[in-house]
Amino acid sequence: MKAASVSDYRELARRRLPHIFFEYIDGGSYAEETLRRNVADLEAIALRQLVMRDTTKLDMTVQTLGQTLKMPVGLAPVGMAGMYARRGETQAARAAAAAGVPFCLSTVGVCSVEEVAATGAPPWFQLYMLKDRGYMRELLQRAKAVGSPVLVFTVDLPTPGSRYRDIRSGFSGAGPLRAALTQAWDGITHPGWTWDVFVHGRPHTLGSVQGAVTEGRRVTDFLAWIAKNFDRSVTWKDMDWVRETWDGPIVVKGVLDPEDARDAVRAGAQGLVVSNHGGRQLDGVKSSISALPRIAQAVGGDVEVYMDGGVRSGLDVLKALALGAKACFVGRPWAWALGAGGQPAVEKMLDVLRAELAVAMILTGCTDVRNAGRSLLDEG
Repeated sequence: MKAASVSDYRELARRRLPHIFFEYIDGGSYAEETLRRNVADLEAIALRQLVMRDTTKLDMTVQTLGQTLKMPVGLAPVGMAGMYARRGETQAARAAAAAGVPFCLSTVGVCSVEEVAATGAPPWFQLYMLKDRGYMRELLQRAKAVGSPVLVFTVDLPTPGSRYRDIRSGFSGAGPLRAALTQAWDGITHPGWTWDVFVHGRPHTLGSVQGAVTEGRRVTDFLAWIAKNFDRSVTWKDMDWVRETWDGPIVVKGVLDPEDARDAVRAGAQGLVVSNHGGRQLDGVKSSISALPRIAQAVGGDVEVYMDGGVRSGLDVLKALALGAKACFVGRPWAWALGAGGQPAVEKMLDVLRAELAVAMILTGCTDVRNAGRSLLDEG
């Protein structure tokens, strides 16, 4: 099967990956209502087709936080991507660099921030606040030392949402014997993944926080440790600590409400990601795209506003720009592509998004993404 779209990469990843890892990428929390809304609400937005415009020259570049992006897309932080392909975060970082877009490394990535930065493209670094502030300070110093240009502070995970697919698959909540048998069977029935990742992709640890992990030997064991060590006491006052520890741009990720957005600006954020964690946290909340316009209106003149959640095509990217986003971050699309075929597939997926965005721009008469606005939408 040759992939032509993001959904094709999803199917290829489903075939290649062990069941527990595909379900971890693909699933949301509880009944997955928000996961579905993220996609459905974007699909429901109509673009306004305009013809007989001169669109021979298209400009997709955007400037944000001191960087020039070749298109308004970035790779969002995805946990444990090193279990989808051999040293997966490094492969994705190289693909993003080739496309001229940012790659954001998850705190709970398999590859450490040093390993990813060694590709020549230091990643944006995503921070989950752990209870051990001393270790967090050390981690931020490490990210800064390797040249990470932006800190993405994720604020919507004080505790993990319950992800029923992970429980059913045996990824979480299973006893040691069942977990071992499930993972062994998954490996036997997916020999390509076993050779690439299980045999040649070691070590299977959470590279950046491995020094703080005190329990578990398998990467799936670390989820219980994470749940115990994420800090539920964090408030906007703790942004003072983050700003004292990190002297570069800070983007707050996980905002759905204008009040929170204004609080983030007052706390010193330079950017926001309108996000519901890909439908993996509080189920039943609104989609990212439906939350975007009010947040962009509330704070768009003060900070950079980005969005993630449900973006499955270049057309979706243009819709988000029209509603106030500076750029979109995609998570599942690059994780699916990585699982389907490593760095080459991630590069191809980004090419697909670029080509789709170009078609959407041409057929809406938009020659510069910086000028995208609600006039591109058919709201009649």
